[in-house]
Amino acid sequence: MPTFSASDGTRLAYRTHGEGDPVLCLPGGPADSRYLGDLGGLSAHRRLVVPDLRGTGRSAVPDDPSTYRCDRLVDDIEALRCHLDLSRADLLAHSAGANIAVQYAARHPSRVGRLALIGPGARAVGIDITGEERRALARLRSGEPWFPTAFAALEAITGGKGAATDWATVDPFFYGRWDEAARDHHAASRPDNPEAVAHFGAEGAFDPPATRAALAVLRSPVLLLAGQFDLNSPPRSVAAFAGLFPDAAFVVQEGAGHYPWVDDADRFTEAVAAFLA
Repeated sequence: MPTFSASDGTRLAYRTHGEGDPVLCLPGGPADSRYLGDLGGLSAHRRLVVPDLRGTGRSAVPDDPSTYRCDRLVDDIEALRCHLDLSRADLLAHSAGANIAVQYAARHPSRVGRLALIGPGARAVGIDITGEERRALARLRSGEPWFPTAFAALEAITGGKGAATDWATVDPFFYGRWDEAARDHHAASRPDNPEAVAHFGAEGAFDPPATRAALAVLRSPVLLLAGQFDLNSPPRSVAAFAGLFPDAAFVVQEGAGHYPWVDDADRFTEAVAAFLA
């Protein structure tokens, strides 16, 4: 894997898929970016540059754990842009990676071409999701054989009574189809650096009023894509997120969960490739 040096000297790795104009693809988690793969074949349309965030995948563990904080990861994305010698960069971000992407756009608006946010986390802009909203969305899956057990665990978790062992029980809610491929993918997408996770949202990581104000005047075109069944980033909250931008398209991928390129690669790549084009 190619590497580059962050501003503090930490060595960071990235993957590339495909050819053509690059798109910087930021993973969530923070987790090893391999779970993104080539985003369901999006690499047939653009060259995907997929960094491993510091302390994940093949990127080095930093000397200073406070650099795991979301707002400080913005500096790593800027270092990658400079390493690739791009005057402007198209960005795609999934899940928690969207928090990095929008803070990057707020800090470096002239460096952003197009911005695609997939199942975006919204802590950076202060959009909260209630337990009742997640439960209402989960009830759409009531015909699934795994639903009774998974929903009972979800009720316990969203009601503040869930133990750590309950979380694996709700995994099926994150996919449109809970089959062997989904189970394998979910295992690969789990964060494996607890310190990186713990520091990501530490005090000072987010300033929602300032970020919202910056996004309100962002001139870049933005796509926000939500999976119909995504409990992590419900369509209603993603629609609210879209409303923060002056030029945003909001798309709901039917039948998809939190990983829409896994649930229906063709539909996902059609929507995202058209936007990036």
